This record gives sequence, C-alpha cells and structure tokens, in this order.
Amino acid sequence: MNNLDEEYKELLKIIIHHGVDKDDRTGTGTKSIFGYQIRHRMGMGFPLLTTKKMAWKTMVTELLWFLRGDTNIKFLVDNGCNIWNGDAYKHYMKVYEIESRETQGGKYLEELHMLSDLSMDEFVERIKTDDEFADRWGELGPIYGNQWRNWGGYGDVKNGIDQIQNLINELKTNPASRRLLVNAWNVGELYAMVLPPCHYGFQMFVRPLTKFQRMDYYQYNLPEEDRDWDMPFEKLDELGVPTNALSLMWNQRSVDTFLGLPFNIASYGLLLEIIALEVGMIPDLLIGNLGDTHLYNNHQDAAFEQMKRESFELPKLRIKNKKPFDQYTVEDFELIDYKSHPSIKAPLSN
Repeated sequence: MNNLDEEYKELLKIIIHHGVDKDDRTGTGTKSIFGYQIRHRMGMGFPLLTTKKMAWKTMVTELLWFLRGDTNIKFLVDNGCNIWNGDAYKHYMKVYEIESRETQGGKYLEELHMLSDLSMDEFVERIKTDDEFADRWGELGPIYGNQWRNWGGYGDVKNGIDQIQNLINELKTNPASRRLLVNAWNVGELYAMVLPPCHYGFQMFVRPLTKFQRMDYYQYNLPEEDRDWDMPFEKLDELGVPTNALSLMWNQRSVDTFLGLPFNIASYGLLLEIIALEVGMIPDLLIGNLGDTHLYNNHQDAAFEQMKRESFELPKLRIKNKKPFDQYTVEDFELIDYKSHPSIKAPLSN
C-alpha cells in the first residue's frame, strides 16, 4: 500500500484549509503552516510520488551535484537540470546592477552593459558554451555541495571539512554514535550564498536487526519461487546479509510543498540508499521535519488537481553498480515499476 502519496495529499489539504495567509520574499503569497513531519519506511518502496509524474533524472542530477561538492550550475545545465538557473540568473542581474553603479565609465562598464542584455535563455546558453563565463556567473556561493563536502573551505580557504566522508567513516566505525550529523546552515557564510539552505541538515540512526528481520529482508528480495524459509540463520552471514538498518531524518526550514517537497523526499530517499549501500546497511526510516510548510497561492489549483488522484504502488530502486558516493551517474540508478499520473505544471517562484 502506498501511504506516502496519501500522507502528502493530506498535507496539501491541511495547508489549504488551515494555513495562514503570508507574504513572502518572491511576492507571490502563500498559505502556510508551521511544523509537520513526513515518515516513510523504505521497505514499502522508493519514495517517489505517483499522483503526478516526477522529474526523476532532474532530481538525481541535483543530488549527485551536491555529493560532488559542486556549487556551479554548469554541471546541472550540461546534464539537463535547470532548477537552479533562476537563482543564478537573478544573482547575475543583481551583481551587474551593483557593479555598474560602482564603476565609473571605461571598458569594464561597457562589458557589463553588454552582459546585461542577456535574456534568461541566453544566459543559460552562455553557461553551456563559455567556460570562462560559467566560472564567473554560474557560481552560487557556498551552498549545499560546499557545506557537505568542504565546510569552512570556501573561497581562499583550503582543506575544509568533508562532512559526508566523515559521516560514512563514523557509520562504519561507531554506528551507535549520536553525532551522525551533516549540517548545511553555516551562519558565517550565509551572506555569500545565492539562497540560504532550505533543507539545512540531516541526521542518521543505526539499529541492529534481529536474525528474523535479516531473514525477511533476504527472502523478500528474492523471486518468490527462489525463497527458502527453512534456510538456517547461520547462512545469512555467509551471504553477507546486513546486520544493521539505517535511517535518515532531515530538517527543513522552508518547504515549497507543491514543487519542492516531492523532490526533497525522493532526494533524501536516494541519499539514504546510497549511504546505506556504502556502509553495508539496509535503508530503514526516512523522516522529514518541516518548518514553514507553505503552498504558493498560484499552486492551489494544481494542488486540488493532485488531491483528486488515486495513488499507484511505489516503485523500487536498483543501484546497478556500487561506486564511490561522489562518482555515480544518473544511469547507475534504475526505477522499477514506476507508474504515475501525468505531470502537473506549476510556476517556480525565485
């Protein structure tokens, strides 16, 4: 049974009927609630909503970008992911306005005027085709990738802290730790980010599995005709069946419920799968703690459409080849039996 879509539709309903009207930085306006929790057991299927078609490759590309430690949109646009283009373009226009006001005449000012004539599409095309332009204008500051892989190492500072690698090392050597945390909310560097982190940190938790839980996991991952419930428990160790289950809980200060949250759920689900494979554990609970949880006013019609739809069974995920966590490509992940309703278009507020 797919409880995830039902829980998500219930959240949309709560916001529409009980949310308060709030202004926001984009000028669009929202209905908002504060404090909500999403819970999903990974054994029930991969957490990709079925009541609207999800942009799977876009979501995967963004997560791989984070794990690479990258903060420049060139990797994204080269791989067909355009969700950060608006933030980069907005930053580019803002910097242009500041620098043109502060510059008095000369060639540099003429160059700025030439750049300012770029439309959004022209800007993205320059990112794709002009490496020097991309280096200068595609950079978003010390956002997620930098904080996850190089905390404190932005700009001239070298050799920052690799939080993801440290997390993996700790899971392998001290799985009972209560310090299995990754944080993206670096207060000292917020000013340099085009957008402060919305999902600002996550924590992991390990629980030991009983021999019966290990047996269930092994047998249910076999074709039905190959299952052998009389297999001795000692065989589990020989087969390398994991002895621990891994859960992930992320915290989010600002939640675009219609466009952003479905991506966040699937992205952290995939992150949990990747790290669990890396440390030899079974993906367990996925939990999202949501702060300002809002629905933009221009998304309400789309939300009503989604709320009317019946869900399908969740898909399964297969990771084709185990690789270092920052070397995966989109092609390494396969969705099995993903069935969904058509996509629902809604404008992105930057």
